[in-house]
Amino acid sequence: MDQIINVPEYRTDEGIRFVWDDDFEIELQIDLREVVIKANRTGLTSLARHLLTLAQEGVREGAHIHLTADQEIESSYDLIVERRA
Repeated sequence: MDQIINVPEYRTDEGIRFVWDDDFEIELQIDLREVVIKANRTGLTSLARHLLTLAQEGVREGAHIHLTADQEIESSYDLIVERRA
């Protein structure tokens, strides 16, 4: 089964729009040498969409996704993914 991930088009006048799939679950585990991201199907799809959103042409350096511990992700730590040039 093929799946298409629809990514909100980046518009400089609107900024970045992040879209979550219903019932997403994302868990972050950190130990001394590893960071593990565990997610259900909708969590992986949502995370993929966020990364593709950041990768779009025109998104400025420093733009980022900030997933907050115990809100968007199950974790004691926040997860930040930032766009580089």
